[in-house]
Amino acid sequence: MTVSGVLPAAADDAMDSKQLVEKAKLSFDKFVTAKDDQAFRDLLKKAKGVFIAPQILKGAFIVGASGGSGVLVTRDEKTGHWGGPAFYTIGSASFGLQIGGEASEVVLLAMTERGVTALLASSVKLGADVGIAAGPVGAGVSAATANLSADILSFARAKGVFAGISLDGAIVKVRDSLNAAYYGKKVEPTDILVKRDVKNRQAEGLLAAVSRAAGRK
Repeated sequence: MTVSGVLPAAADDAMDSKQLVEKAKLSFDKFVTAKDDQAFRDLLKKAKGVFIAPQILKGAFIVGASGGSGVLVTRDEKTGHWGGPAFYTIGSASFGLQIGGEASEVVLLAMTERGVTALLASSVKLGADVGIAAGPVGAGVSAATANLSADILSFARAKGVFAGISLDGAIVKVRDSLNAAYYGKKVEPTDILVKRDVKNRQAEGLLAAVSRAAGRK
């Protein structure tokens, strides 16, 4: 234990969680302001949840695998207010990036209640436990071309441009240690995103950015 009485691991988790939220906001802003993806902005207005992974790296978990960390924020259907974030890891044997590069930024839009509920679980396999499809990208592409039967739509940026990405088989797991560090006690995603029993003022920037882009209703 350190002199201050804070365990080093807990201090690291607190710093990691704060930085992840800051990076998530920066990534989200890039998606929203990109000139070549009107479809993303249109679909965002209908989304019930937004998962942001600011950096997914090849080989981040095991040899030949990809992985990273992300945050989930959700919309309250009654008030329109956005809440969160809850912290997760996301990993896969292969993300199937259609563009070269060792790192990518990923945003998942949960378009249905089923999509949000699946992400609240301690672990979910995309494409198996919940339906997922690649979101439409490209200049002039509209939300009308999206696979709206999917619970979750995935978008990615690599090397500064939008990229096609397949997330079938990716595993999303709750990061309990970051959730606890960020909110000062052990909490579940439902405590954060459904009951909204806890808040952290450091998340205000991210929540405001999502609210502006997605609208309150």
